[in-house]
Order: sequence, then structure tokens, then C-alpha cells
Amino acid sequence: MSIAVDLHIHSGLSPCGDKDMTPNNIVNMACIKGLDAIAVTDHNSTRNLFVLSQIAEANDILFIPGVEITTKEEVHVLALFEGVANALSLQPLLDSALPNILNKPGIFGHQYVYDREDEIIEEVKPLLLNALDLSIEEVIKEVRLRGGVAIPAHIDREAFSIISNLGFISPHLEFTTVELTGKCDYKALKEKYPYIGNYKVIRSSDAHRLTDILEREVFLEVEELTVKGVINALKDKP
Repeated sequence: MSIAVDLHIHSGLSPCGDKDMTPNNIVNMACIKGLDAIAVTDHNSTRNLFVLSQIAEANDILFIPGVEITTKEEVHVLALFEGVANALSLQPLLDSALPNILNKPGIFGHQYVYDREDEIIEEVKPLLLNALDLSIEEVIKEVRLRGGVAIPAHIDREAFSIISNLGFISPHLEFTTVELTGKCDYKALKEKYPYIGNYKVIRSSDAHRLTDILEREVFLEVEELTVKGVINALKDKP
């Protein structure tokens, strides 16, 4: 079956996220836009995933727990998991690898953790935008150990992408899916990098504002409308 997805959304936990990107607002907007499944992937943190999963379940929208990890090479990698517990088990490693540099909310924005009613219960102090002391190989290994799928984020961008920072996508990393921005010219990208055709491609919003969340415009073929169905589809080779 074909389902409408947006697998790269930021909550107010990401300092670059708008103050309106609260758990209830995100889920409600996804429902309004008719999406079947969403993933929230904050920078280097999973702290809003449990609350988001509860709200999504109450609103009959499939929720994929995720996180956008910045590797030592300053490459952004989406990590998506079958369960919230799998994602949360990665957090101690992310925390230990994050530089101890305090966030400056006036410059980068606030980093909020919310409760079920969208009340702020914590503000994360270390700046989550920093690169972790983990290589891309280490990140991929840890994600896969937890049954997740690692996806190079926005590979067509000129910053924080695997192509811009490393020059190419090495086959030894064994990715099955790559992410493009909505504005990417896939044909032109594949002409420049023919090996892109070896990967399944998804497009996401990388939404930092509610209005950026996708409409029913990006579809994923899955065998079943479950989190496992989505993860398996992303793991499958094209």
C-alpha cells in the first residue's frame, strides 16, 4: 500500500524549531494535512518522542520515533526506529558524545521538552546543534544495533550533507535509502552522481515551522501500515 509520509520534522526541542512546534501542534497539523505517518527527528535528542508517540496514537496517526544525528564529520543522519524505547536507548550515548557547550537561546533558539499538554517541563542546556564525537560509521552501527535504519539527510544540500562534506556516499556504509529536499532536481542530481540511482529516495520537509509540514505529496510503499512496515520499507533495497 502507498502511504503519505513526512519523515523529517523538528519540534521545539531543536533550537532552530519554531516556538509553535509543540507535540500537539505537530500531530494536529499532520492530521489536518492528511498524512498517514510522521517522524519527529530533533537534533541529537530523543526527549520529546515519548509524549509525541502518545499524542499521535490518540489521533490515529502513525508515529516513527527518530532523531537527526550530527556526526563527527558534520554529516546529518536520520535515525528511525521501530519503537520509542529503541530510540531512547541511544540517548545516553548521544549525551556523552555531545560537546559540553551551553546553548545561547538568544542566538540559536530555545530547546524545550514538553508534557502531554504542551507545557514546557525542561529546557535542555547543552547546544544540540553541535557535532557529536561519533563518526558516521559509529552512528550507523549504533542505530542498526537497535534495529533502526540510518538515512543520510538532505544529500542535495551544500552543508551538513554526506555529499557536501565527504564528497560521495561510500558503498561500504550500506545505506538503502537517502533523503532529498523537496526542491531537489533528482534527475540533475543523478546525472551528476549516477550511483544515487542505487538508493531508494524519500523527500521530507525538514519542517521547523508548522506550515512547512508536508501535504499528501510524498508517498512510501509499505506492506503494512505499521511502524515496522515503514522501517522495513526504508531498509529494503530499491
